[in-house]
Parts: sequence; structure tokens; C-alpha cells
Amino acid sequence: MASVRIWEKKQIRLDRLNFKQREMFKLGNVGVAAVKNRVQAALGPSDAPAKPLTKRYAIWKTKRGKGNRRNLTFTGDLLRNFQVRTVSERQAKAGLSTRKDRIKAWANQKLEPWVVFSPKNRAAVVEATRRVLAEMAPRLVLERFLGGRQS
Repeated sequence: MASVRIWEKKQIRLDRLNFKQREMFKLGNVGVAAVKNRVQAALGPSDAPAKPLTKRYAIWKTKRGKGNRRNLTFTGDLLRNFQVRTVSERQAKAGLSTRKDRIKAWANQKLEPWVVFSPKNRAAVVEATRRVLAEMAPRLVLERFLGGRQS
């Protein structure tokens, strides 16, 4: 099955998704939210505190009232643009919309990986998957009883 781009002209379009893609979109959003929450709490990829900022940048950021933690929220654009962009029946891909934010993300990724699932992020996605599968179970049983997929 081909992937479906869910962002079109700065608007989200979910009307083209089939049932499995909608479920994958939900799981992708859970994963993205877990990563965003971890990064905003200034935690690294192993759920330990993130690397400290350089001394000069920490002073500069503190003077502007943003604190001296590596939480990637100086303007807020970077994490705001980090969203699920493409969905298929087997995977959901998250990305950044603007070139400027992609460059910032790449530079921060080189300093310390942040677009990765930590152990707590994986647990959150697994729990969400269990809930989605529990919601799907009655439908799957009905499809099996009726002799296959019913369109």
C-alpha cells in the first residue's frame, strides 16, 4: 500500500485515509507527542538529563528569559513543526515542514540525538498500540466471521 501525505497546503487532510492508516496516524501522533514531551523536559535519548548547553549559549539564552536547558524551545517553531507527515498501513513518518527547521533539527541531532524513541517513549507507543488493537478486536472478529474484509 502506498503512503499518503496528510498535509496539503498547510492543512491536515485525514479524509483520504482508510481505517488502518487512521489507526497508524493515531499511533504516530502518540510517538511524536512522547518525543516532544521528553525534549521539552530537557531529557536525552536515554531519559537522562540532556547534554548541557555551551557556556556562552547558556548565558545568551538565559538573558532572554528562556532558561539554560537543552529543550529546543527558544522560539518554539522547531517542536511545533515536528508532526506526522506521511502515513501508510505499516508506518507513520514524522518530519519538519520548513527548511529552516530541518537544518536546526539536523544540527541539534548531531549534538545529541533527539528524534529517537527513548525507553519511556517506546513504552508509551506500545501501550497506545495495545489500546488501538483492543478497539479493533471486535471489528476484526466480525470480519473473520463474515468471511473476510468487508468494504
